[in-house]
Amino acid sequence: MTSDQGCEGEMPPLKNLQVVDLSRVLAGPYCAQLLADMGADVIKIESPSGDENRLWGERDEDGISCNFASVNRGKRSLTLNLKHEAASEILHPLVRQADVVVQSFLPSTAAKLGVDAATLRAVNPDIIHCSISGYGERGELFDRPGYDLMMQAFSGVMSITGHEDDGPVRAGTSFIDMTTGLNAYSGILTALIARSKGAGGASVRVSLLETAVSLLGYNAVAWLQTGVLPRREGSGVWHLVPYQAFMCSDQFILAGATNDVAWRRFCTALGCDEYALDERFVTNDMRLANRAVLVPLLEERFRAHPVQHWIDHFEANGIAVSPVNTLNQFLTHPQVIANEMVIEARKEDGRATKVLGMPFKVSNGPMADVLAAPKLSAHTDAVLRERLGMDDRRIGELRARGVF
Repeated sequence: MTSDQGCEGEMPPLKNLQVVDLSRVLAGPYCAQLLADMGADVIKIESPSGDENRLWGERDEDGISCNFASVNRGKRSLTLNLKHEAASEILHPLVRQADVVVQSFLPSTAAKLGVDAATLRAVNPDIIHCSISGYGERGELFDRPGYDLMMQAFSGVMSITGHEDDGPVRAGTSFIDMTTGLNAYSGILTALIARSKGAGGASVRVSLLETAVSLLGYNAVAWLQTGVLPRREGSGVWHLVPYQAFMCSDQFILAGATNDVAWRRFCTALGCDEYALDERFVTNDMRLANRAVLVPLLEERFRAHPVQHWIDHFEANGIAVSPVNTLNQFLTHPQVIANEMVIEARKEDGRATKVLGMPFKVSNGPMADVLAAPKLSAHTDAVLRERLGMDDRRIGELRARGVF
């Protein structure tokens, strides 16, 4: 790679870092994928039936779930029945060699399976052990299963999404899961830096709940400090007017004024300077009070011309504006391609498949070679030979006993 993501010939920054990924679904696997992207050797340990995410969503030409492929590239797949009495004969040696373990079982299940922090840090005191839970590891709900959509409901995100007169609305992507993965990645790197300074191993705890709280941001702080709850405003925001989607003659556009100076430029772009002088609309507080009057006036203006007409006018007046794209329009946009956010991963037979790029770029840290998500148990035998020194006879014995 010869971009801001590093120069060809440079070593990925996490090369030689050994990771055991015991997580499932989205958050944990995404964290481990980021580690793999930066060069870590990630062994994904799955049950013999596989991560349930392998069964969800669309399938590629090889039958691999696109849901699974989105968060598991660059890993090696090893199957292991953690409930088997001999599972520790494989897991513990891998943990002794590892720098990082990521797991996302319920706290009680993790303890029962022996993959909790106390157990695995006893096996390897220098390990960075990352636990990802739904509701955090304290409190009465600590052992409740957690999924992105459940947390959107529990956290109040659904109460501030959609239109005021509609029922609960899910955000269109699993943003709590994915951000939890990013938080876990950040926590692990923080612990690794501390370890490099002599702090030793560590436990990193991350949860969907804590991620959701942090993502509520100014909405949560506004309630904590003033008692004011945000209102649902569809495509807009409750504290700024105008700032929402408007229908043009051909498609929707997102336009807005984030301050009163921008409001005057907004009116010029829209060809309605008289609105900027109207005493009902001069300040944002006035526009908020008269939202029901102002928005229909603006909607009528936007409907008169196609989206590109308005984009040209708004950009000429220094106002941020965007078409409301479909997913396919966005992923094929030259700006997305220029920033290397759609890249190719290599399958085991050498064929290429498209995946998403890294959400950050490091000038002195190139990505590792991008390998597509593995088939279930594709590397079990190879890992057992390479990492644990097992021969075919020993592997056959363990397989016959149902260990993997």
